[in-house]
Amino acid sequence: MGRVEQRVKKRHRKRRIVLLTFLLLMIAGVGYAFYQYNQGLNMADVKDTSEETKHKESFQGEDVHYGKINVLMIGSDTRGEGGGLSDSIMIAHYDQDTHEPKLVSIMRDTYVSIPGIGNRRINSAYSNGGPELLRQTIKENFDIDINYYAIVNFAGFSKVVDIIAPNGIEVNVPHKMQKGIDMTLQPGRQVLHGDKLLGYVRFRKDSQGDFGRVARQQEVIGKLKTEAMSVTSIMKLPKLIGVINPYVDTNIDSGTILSLSKDVLFGNTKDTQNLRIPVDGSFWDANINGAAVLQIDVEKNKQALQEFLNSNN
Repeated sequence: MGRVEQRVKKRHRKRRIVLLTFLLLMIAGVGYAFYQYNQGLNMADVKDTSEETKHKESFQGEDVHYGKINVLMIGSDTRGEGGGLSDSIMIAHYDQDTHEPKLVSIMRDTYVSIPGIGNRRINSAYSNGGPELLRQTIKENFDIDINYYAIVNFAGFSKVVDIIAPNGIEVNVPHKMQKGIDMTLQPGRQVLHGDKLLGYVRFRKDSQGDFGRVARQQEVIGKLKTEAMSVTSIMKLPKLIGVINPYVDTNIDSGTILSLSKDVLFGNTKDTQNLRIPVDGSFWDANINGAAVLQIDVEKNKQALQEFLNSNN
């Protein structure tokens, strides 16, 4: 056999080894992802998808074109239409051109006009008509188009936290927190894990009430986003998806989720900007029909919200 033939055979052998190695790595990667995903599913409860189907069929969000995306995020302890008042209302905004993520928290006692019902606290829109009526309410009062919705059950929050941040999240508890969260958090700087971190973001039985809770929610979401950007957390993404899936009802399709995840994880994503509605100086406490509400200057808040979402910083 000539030297030329030997060199050709060696070259082919090397290529075959490289291809086989790549194939084995791909198989191992898929197997690892499948294993992690199933681990995540085993950590969660099996969900009933009947109410999800109703929500997806009724939701009339604006069509998405490349650019700015608005997701209505609803935090709740219960699932399904008529399953209670929404505990948290947020709009997650992402600009695919500037890579700017923004988060708007709407106070649940904000007194607004609900289509077909009348003036009520905004959190009652969800219990009366699910995410679609809440979308209509936001459109009518603030003229903001919503593309998608995601109903997040707090039951899965602690599991998600422990996957994204296994070493916990450091926070500064301003004072003793106990009432309404089924636990006691002592004051001071400390590291909190799953259930205790959930108690921290849900506590509102103090002088700050829902204002303090909204601020803590935005704080923790920002810290979790930072943790999620780490290489270790990215490796756990299949497991995280498995855990989250049973606790989230959403109409966001898989392709959009993958596209946004890739953009956020591997793009030059900027820090998250936060806004609270109502903004300072635009609301006052009131009692209407025995209910404590936040009456607002609708035009002032509409302008603030639109400027926040449309500005490039």
